[in-house]
Amino acid sequence: MTDTITDHADDSLSKGESLVQMEQVGKTYGPIRALKDINLTVNAGDVTCVLGDNGAGKSTLIKIISGLHPHSEGTVRVDGEPVSFSSPRDALAHGIATVYQDLAVVSLMEVWRNFFLGSEMTGSRFPLSGLKIREMRQIADQELRKMGIVVKDIDQPIGNLSGGQRQCVAIARAVYFGARVLILDEPTAALGVKQSGVVLKYIAAARDAGLGVVFITHNPHHAYLVGDHFIILKLGRAVLDRKRSEVALDELTRMMAGGDELSELSHELKR
Repeated sequence: MTDTITDHADDSLSKGESLVQMEQVGKTYGPIRALKDINLTVNAGDVTCVLGDNGAGKSTLIKIISGLHPHSEGTVRVDGEPVSFSSPRDALAHGIATVYQDLAVVSLMEVWRNFFLGSEMTGSRFPLSGLKIREMRQIADQELRKMGIVVKDIDQPIGNLSGGQRQCVAIARAVYFGARVLILDEPTAALGVKQSGVVLKYIAAARDAGLGVVFITHNPHHAYLVGDHFIILKLGRAVLDRKRSEVALDELTRMMAGGDELSELSHELKR
């Protein structure tokens, strides 16, 4: 499974190579400070897990890396060069693809149409030229099968697939279109144990293929299964920044749950 993903990975990437760096990055919306002094490095062949509760700053971080919003402070580098993305398409041109929690799919549209959504193959460069339907159907089916995703009917609405399958289609789509950095926004949040396992396998496969993966989640157990580096955000700041070898699951869970604040609350609630 991993080898097939490598077919579309950048052959020049080597494990540990720095793809994206954030240095003292901050973001303000008027008087509101959403992020402050964030340092984050995304390396090829690594999964960087960003954890935090609602309002911690995870969504703002995604928006900056994906090109949706510019950063207000600090420096963002891609391949060592400072950048300030003007749009998600600009970020995608640098090899950064984002799979949002809502997946940006059209439930009633066919699987193959969703695979090429926004990047349809046409007979010429003219907007009204015919779609290469047969070719797109064949490519979508082949790419999904390469990742071990067998869809019985590529023409069925994508809404008929399970949540885990839809996530995997979105991941396969990003890889096919040349992603070197894959940002996943809470991909297991609404899934059961079995479907979450399916998604985590493909996250590991993308990592092993040499992609840099940013896994946004509030679930420390899911993060620890695939993560190489862990960052916990709280109120826009990083309260934990550790490599896998430097933190155990128990500590990660405790910090994610509130750490000392939870201990104080437990003490207060004791009778």
